[in-house]
Amino acid sequence: MEENGSSRRSFNLVRLATFVVPLLLITTASHAQLTTNFYKNTCPNVESIVRSAVSLKFQQTFVTAPATLRLFFHDCFVRGCDASVLLSSPNSKAEKDHPDNLSLAGDGFDTVIKAKAALDRDPRCRNQVSCTDILALATRDVVVLAGGPSYPVELGRRDGRISTIASVQHRLPHPEFNLDQLNSMFASRGLTQTDMIALSGAHTLGFSHCSRFSKRIYNFSPQRRIDPALNPSYAFELRQMCPLGVDPRIAINMDPNTPRTFDNVYFKNLQQGKGLFTSDQILFTDGRSKSTVDLFASNPKAFEQAFINAMTKLGRVGVLTGKQGEIRLDCTRIN
Repeated sequence: MEENGSSRRSFNLVRLATFVVPLLLITTASHAQLTTNFYKNTCPNVESIVRSAVSLKFQQTFVTAPATLRLFFHDCFVRGCDASVLLSSPNSKAEKDHPDNLSLAGDGFDTVIKAKAALDRDPRCRNQVSCTDILALATRDVVVLAGGPSYPVELGRRDGRISTIASVQHRLPHPEFNLDQLNSMFASRGLTQTDMIALSGAHTLGFSHCSRFSKRIYNFSPQRRIDPALNPSYAFELRQMCPLGVDPRIAINMDPNTPRTFDNVYFKNLQQGKGLFTSDQILFTDGRSKSTVDLFASNPKAFEQAFINAMTKLGRVGVLTGKQGEIRLDCTRIN
């Protein structure tokens, strides 16, 4: 049975890879078909079932929160919100196999799989809810569990059938991006600078690895070893946690103060030169974005509302609806 499943999976992935499909990553008219009560007749308890499964997973490990949130972002930014990041490939050629996605924590994937299993145990909901919508709901739920705001999630997305390494190339923001690069990438997905800054606030949760920022603390430029935008004491702490010659995969909290709470402390950290990535700190050092950082640092409600608006818009990027996609029976493979 496993052999037959693997053969079918291989055939489907090869067959789909022969099509050349342009990456349309702007918000399209399809999002107009999304509604918060999309499953009211087919799976009326979808939200409570997903929430219970996510809560149980969260109780097992806090990593569930940042892992799921990051998974949603990476999915929507590549081919649009279609759960293509969840697909597996027998020859390691899917989105999840790209170097930019290898650091995605397994707990994010497991959260969706467990929520899908919980839905399938309900006869009314079995194979009625897309993996894409499950990921969107789970993302909202982990934000709430970590202390962040709740918000209505639009539903009705279908799952995509294509997932390739090539799709990821140059589609995700990098730690060394400046403001122009960030704005350009987010604008191509219908997101404003304010949206980008609010979504960057998700770095209040989770961790990164030394290799992603080591240049800032050891070899910033021929003239300077340490990035002058970094708080000196923070740079010293980072050096202690990430000594040269030690495994670069050591995990470092992205928010050194409240890494397990979804709050606005991330923006207060930027004001103090404690942004882990260049792409974080630039939000404060560039005058065009500084005022928004200051606003979010001083007004948590303003940040929360901006985050909700940005997440809603992000959840509309490149969505498939109706017959454009499918509802996967297994989130890791196409039907």
